[in-house]
Amino acid sequence: MIRSELIQRLTEENPHLYHRDVERIVATVFEEITRALADGDRVELRGFGAFSVKTREARMGRNPRTGESVAVPEKRVPFFRTGKELRLRLNQAQTGQDRPAQEE
Repeated sequence: MIRSELIQRLTEENPHLYHRDVERIVATVFEEITRALADGDRVELRGFGAFSVKTREARMGRNPRTGESVAVPEKRVPFFRTGKELRLRLNQAQTGQDRPAQEE
């Protein structure tokens, strides 16, 4: 699903909201998640998952065309860890069950 499809689906499910308002809401949510990650914060959406930032250490890489060694600087990358509810729903869909399996 791409952003425009998300906006379209939310607009269809919420006919009392204008399309432009749904666009603004979606853009604001994404912007706030991005801002929080840029500030080094963690963003947790219960049942869905958590976004965080991990740091990749500097290393020596290799140019695939020439085989020449290249210094790759340290960088920060986004990381997503799924929540329990999302994981259960994905596995439920895979097994074809109507309800998530009960954990003991």
